[in-house]
Amino acid sequence: MKEFDDFNFSVDKYTKELTRECVGGSDLQQRKKEIEAYNEQTSATLKQTCKKNYMQFIQTAKEISHLESEMYQLSHILIEQRNILATMTDGKMSSQLKANDSLEAAEANAAAATEDVENSHATRAVKEMVQGFNGNLEGKTFLNEGALIELDGNDYRPIQRVFFFLFNDVLIVCKVKHDKRLEFLTEYDPKKIAVINIKDLDGVKNAINIITPDGSKIYQSITAAGKSEWIEKLEEAFRFDQQKKSKKGQAPQPPGRTKQQQTPSKSTTPEKLQDQSPSDAQPKSLEDETPEWLSTASEELQTLVAQRHFEDAQALIKRTQDFLRQADRKKLPQADAIESKVKQQEQKLTNVLIQELSNSHNRNLQIALRAARRPLKILVEMGRSRQASATLLKVCTVSLRVAQREARRNNAEISELFFCDLTQVACDFLSAFEQQPACVSALVVWCNAELQYFASQLIKHYLTKGTSLEAVAKCVERVRKPATKLTEIGLDISYHLEGLLRTTLESLIEESKQRLLDAVGRTEESWQPYNLQTKSNLKRLLHELDTLGIDMRAQATGDTWLNLTQSTLVFVRQFLQLTEYCGCLAKGEALMQSLEQLLRDLFLAQHALKPPSDLAVDPNFVMKNKVFLVDNLLPIAIDKFRQISGRQCEMLRELHTKLARQQGAPLPRQRSVYTTDVF
Repeated sequence: MKEFDDFNFSVDKYTKELTRECVGGSDLQQRKKEIEAYNEQTSATLKQTCKKNYMQFIQTAKEISHLESEMYQLSHILIEQRNILATMTDGKMSSQLKANDSLEAAEANAAAATEDVENSHATRAVKEMVQGFNGNLEGKTFLNEGALIELDGNDYRPIQRVFFFLFNDVLIVCKVKHDKRLEFLTEYDPKKIAVINIKDLDGVKNAINIITPDGSKIYQSITAAGKSEWIEKLEEAFRFDQQKKSKKGQAPQPPGRTKQQQTPSKSTTPEKLQDQSPSDAQPKSLEDETPEWLSTASEELQTLVAQRHFEDAQALIKRTQDFLRQADRKKLPQADAIESKVKQQEQKLTNVLIQELSNSHNRNLQIALRAARRPLKILVEMGRSRQASATLLKVCTVSLRVAQREARRNNAEISELFFCDLTQVACDFLSAFEQQPACVSALVVWCNAELQYFASQLIKHYLTKGTSLEAVAKCVERVRKPATKLTEIGLDISYHLEGLLRTTLESLIEESKQRLLDAVGRTEESWQPYNLQTKSNLKRLLHELDTLGIDMRAQATGDTWLNLTQSTLVFVRQFLQLTEYCGCLAKGEALMQSLEQLLRDLFLAQHALKPPSDLAVDPNFVMKNKVFLVDNLLPIAIDKFRQISGRQCEMLRELHTKLARQQGAPLPRQRSVYTTDVF
């Protein structure tokens, strides 16, 4: 079996050699069993190897996760130690300020010189390493650089590796190419971007959300420390000008100092500070009873929205609004500012949810409605029912029309599909907005608009000029049946649908009438009994007419004859079928008059047929055909019309009464006149 492991193994070559070596079917069966056993052995080995690799991968992932958590904890410990040291140093710093003025000035000069060297090195590195960057970096202060990973905003999938160069007034974003070279992508002003810290989730860690003028983008750092450093540096770039002004009038402060301990700016003199007593600042801080969660509510809302925790964001907004409504504003000096920020975040959350709702459209309406339930529920709870209902109906419009196009392409029943989808939309809409009666009017308006579009597509593709009355009747019947089901949920659109189709249907009925009358007028009749040639043909015709509701056995004579003309029999079959189609269409009252006129005019045209004057015909036979039409066919047609449509065909009833009175006694048979030479 070593041949199977060869890299150049060929199936055709191996098969030919195998048939050449084996003698008889038994040898081939034995080799087949060996190959199957080798296949099972190889499959089992592969499964074991795959399982072993998978378990090793899981173990490695666990170890990496533990290492990450330990590094994160170590980073927190170091930050806490730094804060403690800064606090301890803070007490000593105030006593040494005056003694160290000259020393600090020298250190500041040295730091400035070092900063200039770093700026020049960074500027030179950007110009040499970044392809396609032509910006001017002279006079800019270098703050930070490093590699990040850009993630997809929806599923946090890695998109590309990027490299940041951060200066005081520009953030340069570069793409890391396969050859490790940098390609310039774009640049941003740090004062026009916002940085949001994203909480660590199971799928992504150490990520930040940077909101730029181009939109929101998510970047991932390799370590948690790198993430914290980027957040600090971007905040530093955002406040760079303010920090630069304050540095001119005050000494550098350790990071752990509070606002009450900071040295005043250049505009505040020591004399003014001496005049101020500690009691002037204390009452304000004592009266400030703002909870910590309320102070950070705006930032927390940004984080929750960025992480798509919409329910938590809506709950926090409601909690904040309820607290501010019941709290004493005198004890909350920042209440107005917090309320304004929360309102802004509420508007942002609304916009995000509306966008989520807009993006939920799908080829399948059920999937679209299921995806829309989450943002829809939150918007209703936020009091944004009108916006939510309008957006939902737009989404349903897209899904409905896509489904109709696919149904037409696949020759499916678009009417059944349309009304089922319409019912589903109405049910979901009413369940979502059952406490909002004002939104129901929007649903009614939307249903009418979709019905108009559906009717226009029906006319365009199915009720075109030249369509037979049979096809028209079947199409209308398929539309009416599902339309009546909407009445179960309180939507009666049948009358509106009849009005939309009425003009087109009347024109098609008139067109069919003219076509049928022309066919009757072109009939060439020999006015002789109809011979069907064989018994089977006669039996088949009698069965067909019996199915239509008329018994013709009394007219059969002999084995193959019917005592009526061929055109009369054809008209009987055609008229009864036409009565069925007209009965289906007459279920709507709007078409009643046109359909009655069609049946009456067609019957009169057939009844008025006469043999030509040059044709010798038995007048009693002609009269028999007309009497059969009036006495036998017309009552059956009237009753069939009533049974199907549920309405009386008054024009046919009046016609039957009128023609029955006009029928007279049979005319005498014309006799041949013979001449003779006898005087």
